Amino acid sequence: MVEGLQFGTVDLTIVSTGPLGGFVPQIGVVDLPFLFNSSEHAYKVLDGQIGQSILSQFESRGIVGLAFMENGWRHLTVSNVKVTKPEDLKGLKIRTMENRVHMDAFRAMGASPVPMVWGEVYTGLQQGIIDGQENPVPIVYTNALWEVQKYYALTGHFYTPYAFLMSKATFDKLPKDIQDVFKETALEVANYQRQLMEEDTNHQIDLLREQGMDVYEVDRSLFQEATRSVYDKYEAQFGKELLDAIGACGE
Repeated sequence: MVEGLQFGTVDLTIVSTGPLGGFVPQIGVVDLPFLFNSSEHAYKVLDGQIGQSILSQFESRGIVGLAFMENGWRHLTVSNVKVTKPEDLKGLKIRTMENRVHMDAFRAMGASPVPMVWGEVYTGLQQGIIDGQENPVPIVYTNALWEVQKYYALTGHFYTPYAFLMSKATFDKLPKDIQDVFKETALEVANYQRQLMEEDTNHQIDLLREQGMDVYEVDRSLFQEATRSVYDKYEAQFGKELLDAIGACGE
């Protein structure tokens, strides 16, 4: 889809930031664990100068970055172990996206990350090929993972945005006033979509519990401390200045 934007065969798309590092490497900074301390912190960074600077880098690749929308906070489901601290993850096979930062974070927490395409995850959980997976609440609920997972720890280890992108070839064909409307409306849509995600998440946590899933809070600071080494590994790639600026937005 992203390549389609470059070719002009796709006009608009909304895509997870996971595969976008090949187009704009700096966008990978949002994959770092516990980067944001709240949704408000994430919005301040993504809608502000830092996020807009990242989106502007798509233009040289033939793409217009319109806004950041929300995939959500990623939490951990496990079939047979109630994970309350990083030590509980030792030896567990956890499905992740094929994302180096995500995999390094789970290794740092003691798990064995297993990259797997989403279409195989339910069966993998059902057959015990993997012990758990990590995703936002709406993904867990709409895919009925309570049928194959008992525990859902609200670790919030990653906040994952979507990028709302437009083909530059399409954008450039529009009159200036319509271009401005697209940019303004994209931000309005992003804020509305975030509200819907929050409402869905709160409601679906209750629904998951009604289905018998054990959904519970954890001490996130324990998991955050366990993943500090990931920052040491990627600080040179993203730059200490950028990481400090993101952190300052949450103070």
